[in-house]
Amino acid sequence: MKNLIISLSVVTALLASCSPATDKKVEKNTSPDPKKEVATSTQEPVKIDPATLEIPGDFSTLVPIDLLNNKSTNVHDKYGIEFSGNCYSCDLTSLSITKKQIRWTNVCDEKDTFEIDDFSYSNEGNKTIFKTPERTYILTQIDKAPVYELVIEGKKLELKNKRISRYLTTKKALPLFTEHDCGDFEG
Repeated sequence: MKNLIISLSVVTALLASCSPATDKKVEKNTSPDPKKEVATSTQEPVKIDPATLEIPGDFSTLVPIDLLNNKSTNVHDKYGIEFSGNCYSCDLTSLSITKKQIRWTNVCDEKDTFEIDDFSYSNEGNKTIFKTPERTYILTQIDKAPVYELVIEGKKLELKNKRISRYLTTKKALPLFTEHDCGDFEG
């Protein structure tokens, strides 16, 4: 009889500990004395629900910039619009990230896009990490201007007519950066 009570107590304790909705565990006294319930609180790790995790609003309109003058202390002179990718080859890509989609778009042709729908994301300080089955995209805010650095890890991302810039800024902040005028450039 004692073994039966001990076995039932162990099974009950295991079932109670597996329930994700409970904040308290109830342990049963296994002695032959009258049964007493002892409530103990448990601390579960804090989990952030991806549905409540926000993607920064800036990420909906990121445009490419380049490091033009690494010696400059003025961020708007240090980074700027790349001449060849915008005027000559017209192969740079802008980036738009929402909760549902990562979209790469050619800066010269808004219809030329590459979209990713299957991804997860997390925030770690000034970094936002996006994971797909093939790659990990890490966007780090390196300046409050804002300037973001993009690092892609994993399988190489090859896009036709869409070259990915290492540095990005918001479309709203782009006019503040050094700009080369394409002028009458024929290319």
